[in-house]
Amino acid sequence: MFDFEELRSFVAVADYGGITPGARHLGISKSLVSRRLTRLEQELGAQLLRRTTRGATLTEAGVTFRDHSVRVIAELEAAREAVSADGELRGLLRIAAPLSFGPILAPIMAEMARAHHKLRFQMSFSDALVDLVGEGYDAAVRISVMPSSTLVARRIGQVEARIVASPDYLARHGPLLSLDDLQHHDALLLGATTWPVSVRGKVRNLRPRGRFQADSGLALLSAALAGVGIAMLPDFLADDPIGRGELVRLLPANEPPPTPLQIVRAPGGRTPRKLEVLTDFLIRHFAARSAM
Repeated sequence: MFDFEELRSFVAVADYGGITPGARHLGISKSLVSRRLTRLEQELGAQLLRRTTRGATLTEAGVTFRDHSVRVIAELEAAREAVSADGELRGLLRIAAPLSFGPILAPIMAEMARAHHKLRFQMSFSDALVDLVGEGYDAAVRISVMPSSTLVARRIGQVEARIVASPDYLARHGPLLSLDDLQHHDALLLGATTWPVSVRGKVRNLRPRGRFQADSGLALLSAALAGVGIAMLPDFLADDPIGRGELVRLLPANEPPPTPLQIVRAPGGRTPRKLEVLTDFLIRHFAARSAM
């Protein structure tokens, strides 16, 4: 009789490319995963994985056994959820999100943690694009139009951009009355040096000049508040300072179209219930936020 946790460990190692990322995804030690794999292979009498210094790859037998294991795990998890006395979510939920989105997402995760006290949470906030499979994440929240990808994406809301500057900066450098005036101003640049703007209903990419560049929206917000230059910021960073008079919204007619806010996960199999619940949480929250 195969052990359920041995099957889960094998599939995690197979899907995430090694014992280390597989163990990270499961939230357990590498040594425990290694022992489970050894027992499973001994019980089967077959080698399922080729272990290398760079990770692990499936043998021919491993490919076949992995497909069967995924179906068995999905059925067992569905059965366990169906007969669970308390209906509680269990296990580990690993989520990645942009650093600047942390103040928005963290309270939602805290609310979900209060509602599901047997579910463990592990969140990573970074503006670097994480490798969901390689780094063992269940899902990531992303603010972007998804390019062609094998990832499964679900739209949960949208983010609008604001062109802003502090009153002090505008007093010292003059107003911004049109996009042409940007050539006379210092722009605060996020990573790439282009700004998408709307011009007569079409999106156009501008290349404003600037001496302050960062890979974090929070850094640009700080620079804008300090009067260093003009920034293009997401609404969740800009709207509160605009409301307090700390930033001035500029050229609203030239703001780009909204960008999708999405939750993405690795492909394959049925969506785990914990991700379905998370997605519903996020959709409800951002629907209420957009209605305000």
